Amino acid sequence: MKQTFTAVYKKSGVHYLGWVEEIPGVNTQGETLAEAKENLKEALFLILEVNRALLKQEVKGKVIREPLTM
Repeated sequence: MKQTFTAVYKKSGVHYLGWVEEIPGVNTQGETLAEAKENLKEALFLILEVNRALLKQEVKGKVIREPLTM
């Protein structure tokens, strides 16, 4: 399933900062804009992966999981 998020980039000194508007905690930096973009994709992937794993550990018993498309 393909999802779309909003990436925001800002030049700060010699680095570029990047974050995802919709998900707190997904942020990164890079020496170039291209590096910041790649780093942000990786950070988003890792946060989503870790959040899913943590939730599976915390939620016990029968649950309903289904795709949610907006």
